[in-house]
Amino acid sequence: MGEIKMGIKRGTTLAAVAVAVALTATACGGGDTAGDTTKPAGAVAPASPSAGGDGYAYGSGSGSGYGSASDTSAKPAGQLAVAQNDQLGPVLTDSAGFTLYRFDKDTAKPSKSNCDGDCEKTWPVVAAGDATASAGTDPALLGEVVRTDGSKQLTVAGWPVYRYAKDTAAGDTNGQGVGGTWFAAAPDGKKAAKPAAAAPAANPAAEALTVAKDPKLGDHIVDGNGMTVYRFKPDTAWPMVSKCEGDCVAKWPVVPPVDQAAAKGIIEKNYLVLNRPDGKKQQTVNCWPVYTFTGDKKAGDINGQGVGGTWYAVAPDGKLLTGQ
Repeated sequence: MGEIKMGIKRGTTLAAVAVAVALTATACGGGDTAGDTTKPAGAVAPASPSAGGDGYAYGSGSGSGYGSASDTSAKPAGQLAVAQNDQLGPVLTDSAGFTLYRFDKDTAKPSKSNCDGDCEKTWPVVAAGDATASAGTDPALLGEVVRTDGSKQLTVAGWPVYRYAKDTAAGDTNGQGVGGTWFAAAPDGKKAAKPAAAAPAANPAAEALTVAKDPKLGDHIVDGNGMTVYRFKPDTAWPMVSKCEGDCVAKWPVVPPVDQAAAKGIIEKNYLVLNRPDGKKQQTVNCWPVYTFTGDKKAGDINGQGVGGTWYAVAPDGKLLTGQ
């Protein structure tokens, strides 16, 4: 299919994280390390739901869909975003809110599209070029693949992405499951699927954060089971964003929302909950997302301290404990 290229402009805008931080925008900020003092960018107006913000129209709602049957020209995606769908969970969209899809007959390694000709009429290709990553997702997931006609198509985690001609409005997911091969794309490039409901906590005390003392670390935050709580240095408090996704979360589970009233010793300034792009809700301390570590096997373990020079235990005020 051609050489995969990764030359796409990457980035995020404040508008894409507005849902996650709209209620906390004026509360989060300041801190102890690089990233704590991130300055908010100017607000960006959301794109019109009937246009992509780049001069081309989407569906008119008249039943004609994203494009006519003869329109196979690839259109750019602009600033990607994540929409929450009641049935599918987090779904990747273009700048106008139209769902992006992936095709089971394509391949991701190497990237290759197997949708040409009549297929393209129903599933318009998303052009590579101006796409930027949605907030809270890894810009490195974005790429491009050269199609048989020489055009460049946007890929997410290697998978070529498309729109669906019968989606007539932002938020439509009419292409989900078509032919048993077409599926809405999740923010990580996988098939969108609503996360399974979390099982009730076996120990209600696990729903609270408290403070423990360690001979090396001093006072540090632990969960209700006594497991050490950590922060990830690449995260930001303004905007409130977690940079730990996918395999990272499997190793560093997010701390779910806790009972604030049961917290002991925590300085509860900006003790907020982050709505993550993967559908999880994550507790923050002073706007910083917090995690536990699968390498800690029992209460009191601090095996995650200093891992990779990016993971550190958390002081009661939310600051990093990097001294040890």
